[in-house]
Amino acid sequence: QVQLVESGGGLVQPGGSLTLSCAASGIMFRLADMAWYRQAPGKQRELVAAITRGYSTNYADSAKGRFTISRDNAKSTVYLQMDGLKPEDTAVYVCNAKTWNYWGQGTQVTVSS
Repeated sequence: QVQLVESGGGLVQPGGSLTLSCAASGIMFRLADMAWYRQAPGKQRELVAAITRGYSTNYADSAKGRFTISRDNAKSTVYLQMDGLKPEDTAVYVCNAKTWNYWGQGTQVTVSS
């Protein structure tokens, strides 16, 4: 059974930081291209960052310079380090195993003072 379990979301003040984690099971994680998406209320889901099995990364323009995606194949986990958070980063952040199009349930990130 494939599972992608996100954690690390929460409420943070503008300018703060959070690190999201996505623990995968039931897949050959080391072969997977992984990604983080987000969906804010009333908006379409958008790609935030992605990392290939070869550790190549790409970011949405809104995430460049503030967010960092990484992976630990030994732990079958992908991370999203988010710094300099803004209110417009408020969304549900969802983990995606792009290779097989598996999705997690998401974790809420709220940026507010």
